[in-house]
Amino acid sequence: MITNLTEGKPSRVLWRFSMPMLLSILFQQLYNMADSAVVGRFVNENALSAVGVSYPITMIFMAVAAGSSVGGSVVISRLFGGGEVAQMRTAIGTTLWSMGAVSVVLTVVGLVFCPQLLALVGTPSEIFADAAAYLRIYSLGLVFLFLYNSTNAVFTALGDSRTPLLFLIGSSVGNIVLDLIFVIRFDWGVPGVAWATLIAQGVSAALSCVVLRRRLHIFAGTPAPTFSFEALRRIGTMALPSILQQSFVSVGNLFVQTMVNSYGAACIAGYSAAIRLNTFAITCFSTLSNGLSSFTAQNIGAGLGRRVRAGMRAGCLLALAVAVPFMVLFLGLDETMIRLFIAEPTEQALAVGQRFLHIVAPFYVVALLKLQADGVLRGAGAVFAFTFSTMTDLVLRVALAFVFSMAMQSSDGIWLSWPFGWTVSMLVSLLFYRFGRWRRALDGD
Repeated sequence: MITNLTEGKPSRVLWRFSMPMLLSILFQQLYNMADSAVVGRFVNENALSAVGVSYPITMIFMAVAAGSSVGGSVVISRLFGGGEVAQMRTAIGTTLWSMGAVSVVLTVVGLVFCPQLLALVGTPSEIFADAAAYLRIYSLGLVFLFLYNSTNAVFTALGDSRTPLLFLIGSSVGNIVLDLIFVIRFDWGVPGVAWATLIAQGVSAALSCVVLRRRLHIFAGTPAPTFSFEALRRIGTMALPSILQQSFVSVGNLFVQTMVNSYGAACIAGYSAAIRLNTFAITCFSTLSNGLSSFTAQNIGAGLGRRVRAGMRAGCLLALAVAVPFMVLFLGLDETMIRLFIAEPTEQALAVGQRFLHIVAPFYVVALLKLQADGVLRGAGAVFAFTFSTMTDLVLRVALAFVFSMAMQSSDGIWLSWPFGWTVSMLVSLLFYRFGRWRRALDGD
């Protein structure tokens, strides 16, 4: 279903548009977490550590896919909002082809440089073989990851957030079932969960392409080239900062993972469980931010900038409604949450996971304010603003993780860097939102 986000009460339109996106990411994170939960509970703690140590590397690949998707979605949204159908069709084709090419390049990187990437983060020898197997199989499925994200970008740009949800529900259920079959029934261990993810993503990507082709049939009467370097330039202008934004976070996580690895396998296991839970929450906030970007882009493209202010307020309230349950679960049921991933955790692993959640979860309100402001800035094309904000978060988080952990001689110092980085970057984002030059688009209509 194609939806025009420039009509109707902004809060109602945004909430209705964002809820399927939120449910989609909930299912996506569910089957991402299933890999860790299945190996942690049905194999052993080292298997969880092997999947966990690969996570920051796979997050870089996901950052490129998600950032490219956001760039394409913003450009397509603006063209759709402005009624420029021919250019919109060209932007869609360019998004699909360019993301496909990038996926091939990253697949080669993942396969060829797998040992070097794992050595870079200081992977312990006792989990190196399993981590390498997981990373190589994951790399083989990158083409499906990028294909799904590119089609999702088009659906979202056209105001359709329900279709991706249906694909993710099917993919999530399939992935979890395959995880259990491959690990429990076939005893494939860590490689089993990697193959389960690849197969589930492959089926979802193929089906999404079929549906997208049929959905775009209504625009078939408008002739347009399927690829354009000008469209690529416009998409790249928006995508590159988004890629850098999300890659910066992933690269920062690589540095943090290296520090965590120095504390041993038990610390890695506790951190792996807690960071999956934290990523679950933050990804939900980021998804709502992406929805706000599409809302902002369509309305600015249609010359309705004043609706963006109401969209920002609605986006913050929606994100807050999502944040509160996470905070309650992570602070009140922390041990239960960690045990979702490790059936019989060591005392150290459990303590590490609980401390991470206790330090980070109270600051989710700060994180969601930053991400919603970033959503508006990204949708308005304020490239420098949200890139600078994310760089601030990254630099502070990595630098302070090193300083605090050295000063405290404890992994707690690493976890404290999250609240500090979020707080400063939130202030930066809100300042750009309130006083940035991009606001002329809001005040001029």
